[in-house]
Amino acid sequence: MRAPLRRALVVGGGIAGPTVAMFLRRLGVEVAVLEARSEADRDAGAFLGLAPNGLQVLAELGLGAEIRARSAACAGLRFFNARGRCIGQIDHREHAQRFGAQMVMIRRAELHRTLMAAAAERGADCRSGAKVVALAERPGEVVARLESGEALAADVLLGCDGVRSRVRALALPASPTPAFTGLCDVGGFARCPDAPLEPGWTAMTFGRRAFFGAFAAPGGEVWWFHNNGARETMQVADPEQRRASILALHAGDPPWIADVVRATPTLLGPWALHDIMTLPRWHAGRVCLLGDAAHATSPSAGQGASLALEDALVLARCLRDTAEPQTAFARFEQERRARVEAVVRQARKNGDGKAPAGPVAAWFRDRMLPLFLRLGAAAQARFYEHRVEWSPPAG
Repeated sequence: MRAPLRRALVVGGGIAGPTVAMFLRRLGVEVAVLEARSEADRDAGAFLGLAPNGLQVLAELGLGAEIRARSAACAGLRFFNARGRCIGQIDHREHAQRFGAQMVMIRRAELHRTLMAAAAERGADCRSGAKVVALAERPGEVVARLESGEALAADVLLGCDGVRSRVRALALPASPTPAFTGLCDVGGFARCPDAPLEPGWTAMTFGRRAFFGAFAAPGGEVWWFHNNGARETMQVADPEQRRASILALHAGDPPWIADVVRATPTLLGPWALHDIMTLPRWHAGRVCLLGDAAHATSPSAGQGASLALEDALVLARCLRDTAEPQTAFARFEQERRARVEAVVRQARKNGDGKAPAGPVAAWFRDRMLPLFLRLGAAAQARFYEHRVEWSPPAG
C-alpha cells in the first residue's frame, strides 16, 4: 500500500535523516532534508562502528557495497590493562557468517556525506545551513520556520537532529534533558607506524587515569579516541594544552598511546557524552523523533548509528502502512522502544566500566574481564542478529 503522505520534512542530515528520506522517496513522498550546519561544518567528527544490524538496512537501500568501499572491517576488540597486557578480546571474524555482515569502522563525516549524496540522488531536497527555529501545526500539516525566515509546510516532520535535538525542544518541551554519562571524549587520526596495533583490530586500554581506544585502519592510519571523566578537558580552549592534558592522563600507560596522540595533526572534540535513558513519548501531532533525538546512546555499545538506521526503515514502513501519521508514529514507538532502551542501558553499563580503577579494583577487573566479555558478547550478539524488514506490513 502506497503511503498517503505527499510531503515530509526531515530535520537532521546525519544518519537517520537521509536514510528515512531515501525510504520515503521509495514511496514517492516529496522530502526535504534540513541540516542546520553548513557544508564546511559537517566535516567535523571522528569515527564510528556500523554493526551487522545497521549494515542490513544500508544493504536494503543498495548502499552496502559503497559503504564497504569507504570503511574498514573490524576483526574484533582486544582489551589491555595499564601495563599493556592483553586481558581479553571479542572476536568478530565469524560475524559475517553468523549475522550476514561484519562490523565496519567508518569516518563519521564520510558516512554523513555518502548518505546525504545518496538521498539527493534519489530526489530528496537536501539543504545545509537550514536551521529550524520554530514549529507550528495547522489543519492537515506542520510548518517549520527556518532561521532565514523561510517557512516550509509538510504532512509530517521527522526530528533526526541528534541528542541535543531542536525538534524535541520545540515539539516536546516537557521532555527530560539528556544525561551526562560521566565521560568526555577526544579523538583523532594519526599516522604512527611503530604503534603495536594489528590492522583491523581495535585496541581498548584501561589506563591508570583514562581510557584509550585505537583502531588500526588499512594503510597504516590509527583512528583513536580518549575517554575520561574530567570536564576540565571541555574547558581547555587551546588544542595543544588539551593534547598536553591527554598525555598527562596517560603518563605511565603503554608508551605507544602517547606516540599516537603526539602524531595526530588535529585533535577532534572534545565532546561531553550524553544519553537519553527514556522519553515519555517520541511524537506529538504531526512530529516524530527518531535516532538520537528519541533515544541517544553513548558510543560504548557501538550501536548508535545502527539503531538510527533501523529507526529510519521502521518509521518509513509504518508511514507506508498506516493512513494516519499519528497512528503510524505510535506503532513506530511501540515497536522500537523496548529494543532501543535496552541498548541505551547496555551502553551506560559499558561506559561505567571505563572509569579509572584503583589497584584493587583493577586487579579484580583484569581477572574477571573474560567473564564480563563473554556476557557482553552474548548481549552484543542479540543486538547484531536483530533484523528489520522493509517488505512485511508494519504492526
